[in-house]
Amino acid sequence: MSAELPAVGDVVAERSVHLTRESLVRYAGASGDFNPIHYRDDVAARVGLPGVLAHGMLTMGLAGATIVPWLGDAGRITDYGVRFTRPVVVDADAGADVHVVATVGQVDAEACTARIDLTVTHADTTVLGKAQVRVTLG
Repeated sequence: MSAELPAVGDVVAERSVHLTRESLVRYAGASGDFNPIHYRDDVAARVGLPGVLAHGMLTMGLAGATIVPWLGDAGRITDYGVRFTRPVVVDADAGADVHVVATVGQVDAEACTARIDLTVTHADTTVLGKAQVRVTLG
């Protein structure tokens, strides 16, 4: 992150992450969330889902982590919240791509803080609503 304060509307980070079923199994092991809707097609179908879903917290974590290289230190994140609006369906063969764009939504020059708005999409659909990260600048 440069010493100059960012301006409202600046895109400060952007990335795409490809998720596979293996990604979901690895996340399940790390998080302890072994709900079978995250790795079994038959269970997902039985409960009326369109397919195996990525963990919501995995999607949230990937989105938030997008700004860390720009910040230079994850400790500068002071608050982070999202609304889960649509699922990320992870196809057994094709996987799923999650795209994140981080845009400055508000800057408080006096407090040296900013609100970063995250646009998080999968298959041209927004999957996280009101995804906002509050950060200290420096």
